[in-house]
Amino acid sequence: MADEANDRQRRGIKLAFLICSGWLVSLLVALILPVHQGHPIVVMVAVALRTFLQTGLFIVAHDAMHGSLAIEQPKLNRQIGHWCLVAYAGLSFSACQANHQRHHLAPATEMDPDFGGLSNTSVLSWYFNFLSNYLCAQQLLKLGLIWTFLYLFANQFSPHPAAVIGLFCILPLVLSSLQLFLVGTYLPHRKTDPLKSEQTRSLYLPTLLSIASCYHFGYHREHHDNPTVPWFQLPTLRTTNRRRRTNSLNYS
Repeated sequence: MADEANDRQRRGIKLAFLICSGWLVSLLVALILPVHQGHPIVVMVAVALRTFLQTGLFIVAHDAMHGSLAIEQPKLNRQIGHWCLVAYAGLSFSACQANHQRHHLAPATEMDPDFGGLSNTSVLSWYFNFLSNYLCAQQLLKLGLIWTFLYLFANQFSPHPAAVIGLFCILPLVLSSLQLFLVGTYLPHRKTDPLKSEQTRSLYLPTLLSIASCYHFGYHREHHDNPTVPWFQLPTLRTTNRRRRTNSLNYS
């Protein structure tokens, strides 16, 4: 069991390193290369890649919130989560962790900060309610300072630094927040019947689509049942659970 936990931790940290380094390299490339001269398709692919890596930062931080990133090294676990959230949107690790713990304690209820409430029937109203629980003046100021620094840096290489920041920093963040909201909150937790207490649902997608959509975050019921299992093991967890249920039925 100890060897399995160590292997899982090593794999988690390696994947976290790949995601974080990919995010940083893609950002630097976007800031220094003349992307304004690039073909629109190339720009769209770059925005999609930046969005995917932006979401990856939050997924790494999410595992850190559950203590499953560096299980044997809680200080390292917290530090990685902290810096991922700062890079993601200037967010506070402590505040996000507290909100996420409340979400797990009472998902899709009025005590859940991620829940839009029964009055928020539209996707957009729920989305803005979702954002309001994570945005504050201090966080927005921190994010503004980060973008200002990046703007001044991009200004040394591009005649259109505002467009660079808009395309490769602001747009990926907005798209990533929508991605996390839809796959990780709205679709798994929306109520189809306001009179029922419904279970968290999963979105079972093909492997590549599951990763692209939100790093297997669509396996949401599996995550709520086993919150300390890291994102890359959620598909395996589903397969194992299905095999156990099948064996149990066959035994019965």
